[in-house]
Amino acid sequence: MNWLRDFVRPKVKKITPKEYSDNLWEKCPACGQMLFSKDLKKSMYVCTNCDHHLRLYIDKRLNMLFDEGKYTEVSLPKVKDDPLKFKDTKKYTDRLKAYRKETGRDDAIVVAQGEIGGITSVVAALDFKFMGGSMGVAVGEGIVKAAEIAVKGGYPLITVSSSGGARMQEGILSLMQMARTTAAVNMVKEKGLPFISILTDPTTGGVTASFAMLGDVNMAEKGCLIGFAGQRVIEQTIREKLPTGFQRAEYVEEHGMVDMVVRRGEMKDELVKVISLLMHKKPNITRLALENK
Repeated sequence: MNWLRDFVRPKVKKITPKEYSDNLWEKCPACGQMLFSKDLKKSMYVCTNCDHHLRLYIDKRLNMLFDEGKYTEVSLPKVKDDPLKFKDTKKYTDRLKAYRKETGRDDAIVVAQGEIGGITSVVAALDFKFMGGSMGVAVGEGIVKAAEIAVKGGYPLITVSSSGGARMQEGILSLMQMARTTAAVNMVKEKGLPFISILTDPTTGGVTASFAMLGDVNMAEKGCLIGFAGQRVIEQTIREKLPTGFQRAEYVEEHGMVDMVVRRGEMKDELVKVISLLMHKKPNITRLALENK
């Protein structure tokens, strides 16, 4: 029996506000500064010491993008859980159950519809907490569904990528989603509707090699990792040391792969500008001003 764990901790939890009971502090992975959870939430999970952008929970991301944090989540087609009967150190079905219990979601994608700057938009966002935001059949179905809604309603399509790439547990089926998602966003473009890709930390592998880099405008969050293969793999292959900041948003922008690098606090305003220009509509300035107060 552990006195601190069994007696002291439960008593502390009773007198501590629920919102901060588990993690009062969080360490910045860039500078090592200890950050108070309350302050971190106010800064939208941006380090107040070094401006490092920590990974953002998907619910907070959607709240940040949509006007007044209001949106409707779209129900997605059900897919077969384990088409290949895959097993490594654990059964794929067991992994899915664990991540579903942890996140409360069926898979790594959320499709939502609502207004951004007063313009009705469709957002498909990947959740890195669910198996590293990896792209399997369910994610492919989600991107296709989002594209179909955008085409039917005449809405802009926005994707928010945060992924380690294709999901190995689904083998060739996961790789097929690269072609499916590419076809889906091309369907939006053929209708003359905007497709904006927002890249966040990390955007790698098959997601980078498909829809994430196909935006009419590619917007990257400050400092995020963007690439296909990992830096260590590339260095081992070419037998050379890569430059500092390689595969970071600023480096990628400098070499023409993304159009703009944006701080998290400015992402909504910049997105509204892009959408309104491409849709030839005026944004709801009054609503934006109220949100920014």
